[in-house]
Amino acid sequence: MNMEKIGKYRWTICALLFFATTVNYLDRQVLSLLAPDLSAEFGWSNTDYANITAVFQFAYAISMLFAGRFVDKLGTKRGFTWAIVIWSVAAIMHAYAIEIGGAFSGIFSALGLVLPVSIIGFMVSRAVLAFGESGNFPAAIKATAEYFPKKDRAFATGIFNSGANVGAILAPATVPWIAFHWGWQAAFVMIGAIGFIWIIFWWIFYDKPEKQKRLSKAELDYINSDTEEEVTAIEKQEKVPWFKLLGYKQTWAFVFGKFMTDGVWWFFLFWLPKYLEAQYGMVKTEIMLPLVVLYSMTMFGSIGGGWFPKYFINKGYNAYDGRMKAMLIIALFPLLVLAAQPLGYISFWIPVLLIGIGASAHQAWSANIFTTVSDMFPKKSVASVVGIGGMAGGIGGVIISKLGGALFDHYQALGHIQTGYTIMFAICAVAYLIAWSVMKWLVPKYKPITDL
Repeated sequence: MNMEKIGKYRWTICALLFFATTVNYLDRQVLSLLAPDLSAEFGWSNTDYANITAVFQFAYAISMLFAGRFVDKLGTKRGFTWAIVIWSVAAIMHAYAIEIGGAFSGIFSALGLVLPVSIIGFMVSRAVLAFGESGNFPAAIKATAEYFPKKDRAFATGIFNSGANVGAILAPATVPWIAFHWGWQAAFVMIGAIGFIWIIFWWIFYDKPEKQKRLSKAELDYINSDTEEEVTAIEKQEKVPWFKLLGYKQTWAFVFGKFMTDGVWWFFLFWLPKYLEAQYGMVKTEIMLPLVVLYSMTMFGSIGGGWFPKYFINKGYNAYDGRMKAMLIIALFPLLVLAAQPLGYISFWIPVLLIGIGASAHQAWSANIFTTVSDMFPKKSVASVVGIGGMAGGIGGVIISKLGGALFDHYQALGHIQTGYTIMFAICAVAYLIAWSVMKWLVPKYKPITDL
């Protein structure tokens, strides 16, 4: 097919998903960037801050299960709108954490939790933020399944997923500056308000492909170019129970893959600054450049990883088998993280670059593992399956974070925290090969779900 004649409107939708994911990560990172100032102002201990962040992780993990169902029930347009409204309101709520804490302190006391109002306020705000943000990926994957044929979905997913990396770069460049000039409350309000601007464009430009007047017939035919059997399965509209979805090995393959690997990304995201400080004595101003370099590297992994399966698909593999072949190669790159500690004596840039390769591989992996769902499940159940896997990924993230903290405390007490990081880097390095092996064992060959 001639791409020029087909049209390119589907990439407008992909751009909207990219910006939504960017906003998602901007809102998520404001607290971590302001944590030193907030800890000083409110007298938080490290445990207090850890408890606040843990609320987000647990709430996000649980909400992912319901977010997928929520999006499937409301549809992509309304479901995504509600998700970003909720998380944008929650982001702004952080600016009023003291007032919110005062309002909820009685409830916490009744539950036997006596906490300062600032901690209560931020906990409540983080929980609502997690609930709203959990809708981003189920809705975005569902929109991708609606607007792209299977052979293009990983590439489209890689593009919108790179918004996470852009958000990670933009947050350090904007949040501290806003807080310095107008105060920390303004940072939460101004960053949180961006989501409402996005909603305007979403309602202008998005509609279901079959109702989208901006799509040419040729592009609509290209979007629906998957086999007739797949389209027939997709068009069934009855509700699919969660327990029925859990009866498929395809669901469990995705769930295990997310459980094993999501925590690696969170570990790199949250612990790299602490690693550079603990092992190389770097201060906040010195850490910023390595972080920008690392997150910039991950953009190439996200987009390149999304494109990679097309190489095998163009050689005759079906979408799923081509994707799994690409994911096996991608799973080998994190093994380079094993050399981060042995070679770290040369320069701190060695572990930064090696971890950057590992984080880039994660984004490439993420673009493809999300798309394995739309490879095998009908569109109406994609968001639900993504939500189940997202919950598993969130739980995996909590486990790896808690494990890392325990190891670092243990080896720091022994005067050799480097050993703790060596162990964690090893876990991160092999997680993808383990995940791929189990996924391949559960679903050895392409087997689409046709009875939903």
